[in-house]
Amino acid sequence: MKFSKGWGAVLIIFLLLLADQVLKIWIKTHMELHESIEITKWFYIYFTENPGMAFGIEVIGKLFLTLFRLVAVGFIGYYLYQIVKKNFKFGYIASVALIMSGALGNILDSVFYGVIFDHSYGQLATFMPEGGGYASWLHGKVVDMFYFPLIESNFPSWIPFWGGEEFIFFRPIFNLADSAICVGVFLLLIFYRNTLSESLSKE
Repeated sequence: MKFSKGWGAVLIIFLLLLADQVLKIWIKTHMELHESIEITKWFYIYFTENPGMAFGIEVIGKLFLTLFRLVAVGFIGYYLYQIVKKNFKFGYIASVALIMSGALGNILDSVFYGVIFDHSYGQLATFMPEGGGYASWLHGKVVDMFYFPLIESNFPSWIPFWGGEEFIFFRPIFNLADSAICVGVFLLLIFYRNTLSESLSKE
């Protein structure tokens, strides 16, 4: 049983990582930066890149962030190994595997994309360009593409500071890896909160 749960976690990580990278590479090589494809009025494929955290949040330096991600993935991987070894419920293992796959997906962008692609400003990026990539190792930008402007309006004029300004919900642009992390965290907090607390207290 432990063996099958472990391989189940590996399968989740592999499939999500594959889908995430295939989509990002397609976007990078078929769209220019800030180009968009309208799927519906409330869903766009919008190509953007961010040097920061999930959903385009920029807080700390790029190199530090990449190294932090690498360390975090190491801890998540060790934790995942431990809960498989201890035969936790597969739903719990799968939730952690989702977080692991999302973290790995964005790490690949950060570590390799600056070296294996050239820039996307006003052009389609080239894979393994002769002149080299747009950045050095560990300084790549994360490719984002999912944009859901569910509500587009303006703030009422009577609202202080923002009155009359454009309002968009949901504004952040994200990728499949970000989604995997969010879904994994959501499942842990909603369905496995007690298991999470107990497992962390025993570590």
